[in-house]
Amino acid sequence: MLDFLTLKPDAFGLDISDLSLKIIKLKKRGVFLGLACFGQEPIEPGVIHEGKVMNQDKLVAAIKRAVKKVRGSLRTKYVVASLPEEKAFLQVIQMPKMPEEDLKSAVIYEAENYVPLPVEQLYIDSQIVRPVVNSLDHSDVLIAALPRKTVDPHLECLKKAGLVPKALEIESLAVARALVKGEVTPYPVLLLDLGETRTSFIIFSGYSLRFTSSIPVSAWKLTEVISKTLSVDLKEAEKLKVKYGIKKKEIFDAATPTLIALVEQIGKYLNYYKNHASHEHISTPISGGAVKPGVEKIFISGGGANLKGLMDFLELEFRVPVLLGNPWANILPEPLREVPDLPFEESLRYTTALGLALRGIDSKKHDY
Repeated sequence: MLDFLTLKPDAFGLDISDLSLKIIKLKKRGVFLGLACFGQEPIEPGVIHEGKVMNQDKLVAAIKRAVKKVRGSLRTKYVVASLPEEKAFLQVIQMPKMPEEDLKSAVIYEAENYVPLPVEQLYIDSQIVRPVVNSLDHSDVLIAALPRKTVDPHLECLKKAGLVPKALEIESLAVARALVKGEVTPYPVLLLDLGETRTSFIIFSGYSLRFTSSIPVSAWKLTEVISKTLSVDLKEAEKLKVKYGIKKKEIFDAATPTLIALVEQIGKYLNYYKNHASHEHISTPISGGAVKPGVEKIFISGGGANLKGLMDFLELEFRVPVLLGNPWANILPEPLREVPDLPFEESLRYTTALGLALRGIDSKKHDY
């Protein structure tokens, strides 16, 4: 079909973080997908702080530069953009069985019991969560809420940059869409997206996110602590981190306080999830027929996922398999996991953008 006759034109994914913009656009290649274009653009420190837009003019200029500099063919102004994880609220709630149209309205009122802000100050969306096994006498619904004062500046900047927002989406939803094969898992998995300024902590089980948080540990903080401890500048510290990871004793020793902080944060949230997990309706039985609520695998992504020795370190700490997430899992046919223009290690930095791009090219499946 010709592009101008398409009622829901394909959109590109735009990952907006505190320090950078990342763009991915996918294209259809038979029954699979391929990479149409990609690119990234730094954002001046202070333009966005902890997910809040502080300078709209500079963000608009950065978006325009990013769009202009992409490698490949963009050919659309439609965009699916990310919203900051640290400002979001997501939770699975139980609702009585009712028609989907009525359920959408009822969720808005029910959200008042879960979200710590008045509903008139929020944008609220919802998605019915399918059970993996069995039919239910109720509906499980994932609610997602963000303050209007967070969303509106992002929306304004996109429009001022000449783009047409097709959807705005919380980062963790995009990360899960990229990493979870088929967007379903029969047991809980932890997705750790290690970014420049923070790490997203995401537990996914069945067909849905179950718990998310933002951990104040990042790849850049690790570089800073190596620089300070070894008395080298930041550029040299980054080179040492990339070359040796935490396999080299001097770097491991320097990184130990940051790694301990990461482990403590992960452990705290894993314990909270294990003690509060409910209504997952998954099919991983243990002795006695109970369902095991604990996380069974950890997948890591983001630029920090390339740190040598990190997977072994986390696996030793948590006694569960730790694997590199594959952001191409729902894009490329197996066993491929990269494209020539964007090597796998580099593509880990684009995990959120790839998840957004998946929604952009397949709106019928992902819009809700």
